[in-house]
Amino acid sequence: MNKQETFPVVKSEEEWRRILTPEQFAVLRGNGTERPGSCALLVEKRPGTFVCAGCGQPLFKSGAKFESGTGWPSFFNPLEGSVGTSVDGSYGMRRTEVHCARCGGHLGHVFEDGPKPTGLRYCINGVATEFKPD
Repeated sequence: MNKQETFPVVKSEEEWRRILTPEQFAVLRGNGTERPGSCALLVEKRPGTFVCAGCGQPLFKSGAKFESGTGWPSFFNPLEGSVGTSVDGSYGMRRTEVHCARCGGHLGHVFEDGPKPTGLRYCINGVATEFKPD
C-alpha cells in the first residue's frame, strides 16, 4: 500500500493487533502472503460477498470468483470503488498490489491473465477477507 495515502478507516498498530489475528495482521498490515492452498475461502462457492477482514468493506461478489489453480482465491472484478492499487517492487518484481480502499489493508495482487470479461486476475489472500453469505 502507498504509505502516504490516507484512508477513511484509520487505526493504530495496537488497535489493528487487537482486532486481527496474527496471520491477518501479517497480511493486511504487513503486506504478507499466506501459504497457497491454506485458506478455507479458496473453496467457498456459496452466493455472497467477500469483505475486508480489517474493516468489513465489501470487496468481491462470489459471482466474480473463479478457480485459477494458484492456491489463492481469485476474482475477475472487484466491487466498484472497493479496492485501490499501487506499484509493488518487492522481491525484485514489478507487480500491482491491491489494497482495501477503506482501510488500506493489503489484499493481494492483480495480474492481466484472468478470464473474460475483464482479463484480470485479482489474486487475493483469503485470510485478508471474510465471507458473508447472501
